[in-house]
Amino acid sequence: MQNCLLTKKKWSKGKVKDKANNAVVCDKATFDRIMKEVPTYKLISQSVLIDRMKINGSLARVAIRHLEKEGLIKPVVHHTSQLVYTRAIAAEAE
Repeated sequence: MQNCLLTKKKWSKGKVKDKANNAVVCDKATFDRIMKEVPTYKLISQSVLIDRMKINGSLARVAIRHLEKEGLIKPVVHHTSQLVYTRAIAAEAE
């Protein structure tokens, strides 16, 4: 009985996630990479751009809007919290 009272409870630290170091400003190299690679993705969303391009969320939204205006991607689902796009296929332009 006394062993229970004398030993301290070991608390776990829980899962510690690494802090993301995503770009906040779009430089020339990042912009060129976005313009070249993103229109080839089958699924384009804010979270996909954040994960693959290592940019922050506001920069990802601006990039998606720019690509849509250029006609390189087309919307699939347009919701206030999640925008889902896909690549614009040249065969549909016929």
